[in-house]
Amino acid sequence: MRLLFCGTPQFAVPTLKHFLAQPDFEILAVITQPDRPSGRGQEVSFSPVKQIALAENLPVHQPEKIRAPGVQELLSGYSPDAIVIIAYGQIIPARLLPIPRHGWINLHASLLPKYRGAAPINWAIVNGETKTGVTTMRIDAGMDTGETLLQREIAIGANETAPELTTRLSELGAPLMAETLRGLAAGTVLPQPQNHSAATMAPILKREDGRIDWNRPAREIFNRMRGFAPWPGAFTTFRNQTCHLLGESVSKEREPASEELKSGSQGIKNIPPGTLLLEKDSLQVVCGHTTVLRLSSVKLEGRKQVSASEFANGARLRTGERFGNT
Repeated sequence: MRLLFCGTPQFAVPTLKHFLAQPDFEILAVITQPDRPSGRGQEVSFSPVKQIALAENLPVHQPEKIRAPGVQELLSGYSPDAIVIIAYGQIIPARLLPIPRHGWINLHASLLPKYRGAAPINWAIVNGETKTGVTTMRIDAGMDTGETLLQREIAIGANETAPELTTRLSELGAPLMAETLRGLAAGTVLPQPQNHSAATMAPILKREDGRIDWNRPAREIFNRMRGFAPWPGAFTTFRNQTCHLLGESVSKEREPASEELKSGSQGIKNIPPGTLLLEKDSLQVVCGHTTVLRLSSVKLEGRKQVSASEFANGARLRTGERFGNT
């Protein structure tokens, strides 16, 4: 089966490697995003997909815009049976969709129609989902609205972060994509329309998504810490400085915390959300719904990340100090 592979980040790499190891698939060329400067030094770097393609001596094409004149002729010239597209980073114009015989086949990191959009892994974790998966689909002119082909479901770990789940889903998707293409060629995989009324969205992340609202229950805040790692992270303010936090929920919603924290007869019911509590060897924060978050690390703006206890010792916390009150 003659394939073009269209993808950019690490998430696409396991599938590309899987295809290269299968004798019944031929990767004709790779299409990936143009090289971009990254990091503090703004050095130009190759995408993970391009690095694999060069190592395998595959032709690489990097159009600035895939809708640009000449791209249609370029793709058509390969006469692909299918174009595999995974996290490429650009919308494919409708006029390019008929080029491959079996269509453009996408690997999406959710159980469609749930979590259509740019950040399905992040929002699944943020929203407290306990399961997710990958879906292969034939793309159309909409945003993740095309007919689905195959799906695989996995559980989300209670403490799993977005990068950890991303790695697992990328590995899960590689054999599923091969199974999908073989099924399309054999006529055993039949496209199914999505139930659009059941669709939910996973919009691109914004920096402000990471700002902590201490009125939320601790578990919700913890889920946002997991889901927004590594960017935008979960951040708040402390003494007029921005600080990024990591931690974990240690009390259930509406559960009295006085026994747990030993913080006096009133417990935390009358303590404002965002208040820091230094308890024995741990630093905790009062959250909404009478819940508590235990901090594991703190990174103040312009400084290195330190443990919560190191932060508490260095800050010399005063009674009643709060996060996010500036």
